[in-house]
Amino acid sequence: MTKSILFLAHIDESGKSLPKPAYEALGAAVDLAQQSGATLTIGLIGGEIQQAADSLANAGAARILAISGPDFATPRFASDALAAEALCCAANPELILAPATSRFLRALPVLAHRLQGRVDTHVSSLRLENGALTATRWFYRQRLEGTFQRQERPWIVLLDSGCHEPWCGASGHANVAEIPVTLPPEARRTTVTGIRSPKSDAQTIRPDANLLFVAGAGWTKKQSDGKPHPHEAEKLILDFLRLSSASLGGSKSLVDQSGENQAVLGFMTHLNQVGQTGATPRHPKGLSTCCHGEEPHVVGWRFINERRAINLDPNCGWARGKADVLYVADAFEVMTKLNALLSELTAKEEKTVAASD
Repeated sequence: MTKSILFLAHIDESGKSLPKPAYEALGAAVDLAQQSGATLTIGLIGGEIQQAADSLANAGAARILAISGPDFATPRFASDALAAEALCCAANPELILAPATSRFLRALPVLAHRLQGRVDTHVSSLRLENGALTATRWFYRQRLEGTFQRQERPWIVLLDSGCHEPWCGASGHANVAEIPVTLPPEARRTTVTGIRSPKSDAQTIRPDANLLFVAGAGWTKKQSDGKPHPHEAEKLILDFLRLSSASLGGSKSLVDQSGENQAVLGFMTHLNQVGQTGATPRHPKGLSTCCHGEEPHVVGWRFINERRAINLDPNCGWARGKADVLYVADAFEVMTKLNALLSELTAKEEKTVAASD
C-alpha cells in the first residue's frame, strides 16, 4: 500500500502557470491518494511559483514544496534533476507522479538512479488492485497494452497527456515551503539564449485542437483529369488548417514519398505521421482524407472519439466499420466547398465582433 505520494510539476513557458498535462497528472495523483489514503505532497519547480501554487491550494495536499528562482525558470537537465532530487528528499515519497512533458522526460529518469528506485515513462493509467499499485502503458508501437507492478521504491511514474481527467478546483492562497538549492558551477554551463518557433499560421501540429485532419497519399496521385495537383492540394489543406485551427496528421505512405522522388506536400514531415511507428494523438474528432484506412494507420486513431473519412472508394478500409461516417466523394471538391463555408462563417464572426466594438 502506497503511503506517500509526491506530485511533481514545473512552470510552463508563460512563467506563471502549469502546463495542461500537469493538471491531468495531478488529477491522477489526487484520485490515487483518496483511494489509498496516502499523504499527497506537491512539489513545484520554476522561476516564480506562487501563482501556480495558489491554483493548487485546494487540491488536498498536506504540503506544497517549491524550488524557485532564475536558475530554475527554463528547462535544463542539470538544474531540473537537482531540484527534483531535493524535493524528493524533502518529501520522502514512495510514489513520485509527474506529467510526461519533454522537460521532465529528460530530467526525471536520472532520479531512479540517484534515489535507487525505478522509473516508468509514458504510463497511461494507475490503479489499485487488492492494495497493490498497477500501471498501464502501451508497447510495440502502441498496439499492445501492458500492465505491471513495481516492488522497488521510490517509484517514479511519468503520466502521458490525455490519459486522465484534469484536476479542477478553486484557487486559494497556498502556503509554500521553499527548499533551498545551490547549483554548482557545472550545473550552470547550459544556458537558454532564446527560443525559435514557427509562426502560428505555419504550425501544423496542435495537440489541443478539437479536430485532427489526416491527409493520405491520394492527395498527390493523379486526379480525374489524369494529372496530379500537389500545389492545389497544399493550398486546400493549409487553408483548411488556417480556417479550422485543426491539427495535421499524415499517413505513412504520404510522409514516405519524400524519399521516393514523388510529388509531396511541402509542409508534411514524419512528425505529422499518425499510426505505424507514428503518433497516436488524442482529439475529440478526426477527419481522414484520401486514406484507405489500413490497419496500422487506424491503430493511430484509437484515441479519436469520432472518426470520419473522405474517399472515392466505397470499399476502402474506412468503410469496413473503421469510420463512424464515410463520405464517398472527391476530397478536392469536398474541401473546396468546406473552405468556402468556413470562410463565410469567419467573415460573419469578424463582422459581429467589429459591430460589438
